[in-house]
Amino acid sequence: MTDRDLILTWVRAERLALADFLEDLGETEWAQDSLCSGWTIHDVLAHITVRDTLRTALVGMIRARGDWDRMTADLAREQAARFTPTQLIAQLRDMAGSAHRAPGAAPVDPLVDIIVHGQDIARPLGRTWQPSAERVVVALDHVLTSRFYGARKRLRGARLTATDIEWTYGDGHQEIQEQAIDLLLVATGR
Repeated sequence: MTDRDLILTWVRAERLALADFLEDLGETEWAQDSLCSGWTIHDVLAHITVRDTLRTALVGMIRARGDWDRMTADLAREQAARFTPTQLIAQLRDMAGSAHRAPGAAPVDPLVDIIVHGQDIARPLGRTWQPSAERVVVALDHVLTSRFYGARKRLRGARLTATDIEWTYGDGHQEIQEQAIDLLLVATGR
């Protein structure tokens, strides 16, 4: 397992790289749909900057009648309504080195979050944002073993093989061969 300090260093670097990437977006791009169903690019950035606490998670879950996805979407939209993209980019930079995690999240979850949501933003815009393969593999390994993402159930009977690095997972009959970043998106349900 990669140590927590290294993970935090990676998270900081990925957050700052995404903030730099976002600086170039035009006004109309913020309103475009992301890979997150029903979320705009602005909403995804807002989600990345939400700082969940146990209280906000509990209140949000009650308001969302126990639906985690609905709670997450509601919090993101509330954050997007309160702050402009420029303000959210500044918040992302300010929190880049923060070790804060959502309640119940593992140390690797913020790395997964920033890498995957970076793709949720970049791909619909026809842009490329490529995190390092090493970081993607750590995120992918975590997603495949975490109950939170549902990847084990979703990928039951599959064998994943990265085409850009030496990495495989599973021994199923259904072969999925893609770049590691694409396998991470598959594993997280994109």
